[in-house]
Amino acid sequence: MKPVITIEYCPKCGWLLRAAYMAQELLTTFTAELGGVTLRPSETAGTYTIFLNEQPVFDRKEAGHFPEIKFLKQLVRDLVAPDKQLGHSDR
Repeated sequence: MKPVITIEYCPKCGWLLRAAYMAQELLTTFTAELGGVTLRPSETAGTYTIFLNEQPVFDRKEAGHFPEIKFLKQLVRDLVAPDKQLGHSDR
């Protein structure tokens, strides 16, 4: 079974578009490697957490910032497809 990414975001903060953009980028980059990307609205204000198979791999509150898409792609690649080349996102 392919891994699934879940992006939990705060809808009150207006972060749906950011989550959707990141989901689109991950699905485009990891077409063959991921089983899907789920967007999950949080009931906790300020939440922006990314999970891989329900295990947190990035938390905005802990990091103090949102992930850059380049960083997120590298993180997901390292966890699900370590040999995959990311082109310009590897530089």
